[in-house]
Amino acid sequence: QVQLVESGGGSVQAGGSLTLSCTAFGATYSYHCTGWFRQAPGREREAVANLDSDGRNYYTDSLKGRFTIYNDGMYTINLQMNSLKPEDSAMYYCAFRRFRCGGYQTDLDDWGRGTQVTVSS
Repeated sequence: QVQLVESGGGSVQAGGSLTLSCTAFGATYSYHCTGWFRQAPGREREAVANLDSDGRNYYTDSLKGRFTIYNDGMYTINLQMNSLKPEDSAMYYCAFRRFRCGGYQTDLDDWGRGTQVTVSS
């Protein structure tokens, strides 16, 4: 089982930016899928973005253009968040599975404990 550790959360003013980082310890597989998800109080968990092991990205349509998922080193997945809005406030989770995404995935197998993002108006 892969261990996932998120970092980079915090408080930011609306319109600002944050970069979240996920380090996947033990993710030594050639084919894998990594994703960022978020959940706000009183709301269902939602997928944000996936990054396939072939480098292809998949985004939630409503966030595409503001958020970018990318590799930062072999075992690190970053989520760059720009033009943040108060409704982006949530606990953000990194997740992983031992196979390629192959397309947009709304659930994965291994999960980190999350990093909190708070956007103030």
